[in-house]
Amino acid sequence: MAISGFTQEDYDLIKKDYDSLMEAVRLRCKDPQEVAVVQKAFEFANDAHRNVRRRSGAPYIIHPIAVAKIVVSELGLGYKSITAALLHDVVEDTDYTVEDITNLFGTKVAQLVDGLTKIKTVLDNQDKTAGQVYSESLQAENFKRILLTLGEDVRVVLIKMADRLHNCRTIEFMPEHKRDKILSETMYIFIPLAHRLGLYSIKSELENIWLRYKEPEDYAEISRRIDQNVELRDKEMDAFIAPISAALDAKGYRHTIHKRIKSPYSIWNKMRTKHVAFEEIYDLYAVRIIYEPSDPGNVDVERTDAYSILTIVTSLYSQLPSRFRNWVLHPKPNGYEALHVTLMSHAGVWVEVQIRSKRMDDIAEKGIAAHWAYKNDGYASENDSEMDHWLARVQSILSTKDVSTLELLDIIHKDLVSSDIVVFSPKGEQKQIQTGATALDFAFMIHTHIGEQAIAAKVNHKLVPLSQVLKQGDQVEIITAANAHPKVEWLQFLQTRSARSKVIDWFRPQFKEIVAKGEHICTERLKVMGLTPTKSLSKRFLAYSQLNDRSEFLFRVGLGIIGPEDFRKVINEEQATIRSTPANQLTSKGDESGGRIPLRQEHRRGP
Repeated sequence: MAISGFTQEDYDLIKKDYDSLMEAVRLRCKDPQEVAVVQKAFEFANDAHRNVRRRSGAPYIIHPIAVAKIVVSELGLGYKSITAALLHDVVEDTDYTVEDITNLFGTKVAQLVDGLTKIKTVLDNQDKTAGQVYSESLQAENFKRILLTLGEDVRVVLIKMADRLHNCRTIEFMPEHKRDKILSETMYIFIPLAHRLGLYSIKSELENIWLRYKEPEDYAEISRRIDQNVELRDKEMDAFIAPISAALDAKGYRHTIHKRIKSPYSIWNKMRTKHVAFEEIYDLYAVRIIYEPSDPGNVDVERTDAYSILTIVTSLYSQLPSRFRNWVLHPKPNGYEALHVTLMSHAGVWVEVQIRSKRMDDIAEKGIAAHWAYKNDGYASENDSEMDHWLARVQSILSTKDVSTLELLDIIHKDLVSSDIVVFSPKGEQKQIQTGATALDFAFMIHTHIGEQAIAAKVNHKLVPLSQVLKQGDQVEIITAANAHPKVEWLQFLQTRSARSKVIDWFRPQFKEIVAKGEHICTERLKVMGLTPTKSLSKRFLAYSQLNDRSEFLFRVGLGIIGPEDFRKVINEEQATIRSTPANQLTSKGDESGGRIPLRQEHRRGP
């Protein structure tokens, strides 16, 4: 395939973007040797991608430069991450190998690039696989690969997040089918992951891009109404801020105050899930107070300052008590810390005021990247244990042998999109548990034996079944009996992965009997559907459940983990595949590549 050379205009564009990147790099990296490594990486990548263009027509090297700039400017990562961002497509799309990267840039940079290449390979392979069942399995594999990498080196996932953000920023150049895949994947994997890693700015931008392309009319209408409100309320917001700023100055607080309006996606999602009108959204406007603690590095002083500022602002305006949030005392699982209070302005508009220290703001905007930066500097706070606890929980899930990849998809996705609630033991001890958890989940969280011997619960001193869903602030007491034991039915309402795993483990000594029961259930279900068991169907079920062992599959059927709906899904997919496959392809494998030219020969990549 002919390669079209770059024009002077192309070279000028590359230089302009590169100069912008290096300006940011020099602000972040004070060591000239680190800056030199980044320059070397650019020169290497620029040569490797020479005369290759993206679908937009722009030189391909513009993409790695943009990803590197997000890595340094929006995530605040160091020179090794910036270098890996510049090189992240070299191994995948050119003849260079990981060994070449190791020789030129060292082991750590090579490991980062290798991790990024592996993630990209899994994501790209989804294009080549048809069918909903297999598509879901690959989504699960995507999750697993990304989360395994998260445990090895979080920087790989952060660079991948920057890569996805830039691809979404340029998504208009994608063909529609590719765009839909990227948006679906972004909503299902990357947005929840950005939320859990505390990458608020990236999460918000990805959500807005998703809305703009998936619900264009809603996006346009909400954006129009936002613009109208900003124009009408801008002076009112300035008038709201002025007394706050003056009061903080009078008390000697070094601070900055920013105005913001809720994002189109956040408004759309709230209107849809809460069934409220645009005018009923209380936190449409927000003011963010970012202060320098009077004793930097002292957590207690930092918190005291936050509460003092809260006292100042609530003395100036009327407060909406139901909207107060204290994430300074109890940080979110992603490490977010702030005080949120909703106040009535003199113009009659509800305004959410967010109070954060400089450190809290860094963590809110850069998430896990800032979390580790502060941790490495010796600064410890409650958010450290929250984030570390979540990462440990993820690694525990990944290391459990009896969890199928599709179960992993469900577990991790629920964990990513859920937020923990705080409940209390009978003695008043505070416990965090995921939203939607039941009294039985709480029992297993306290101790395995308490869960196994549970027969009922008291929530706020009232007797309730073990399936009772817990709410924020509930006081929970578990009632046990010495002769009680787990029941199969528990698996239908348990929400936490840990509790489900413990119940499954309890039944393992009965493995043979439950497998026999599962085989009988399988035969009966297929009989009702007018089908007989075949090797083809067996392979389909194993592929769906991401299991290699038929006995383990039957064990899960016997326990009710794989139910009638799962059977119908697999059967419908099998029949749809047969109907849609041309007769001449049923007996011939054909060309698995679909006639696609290998990527490094196409010379057009990305959006």
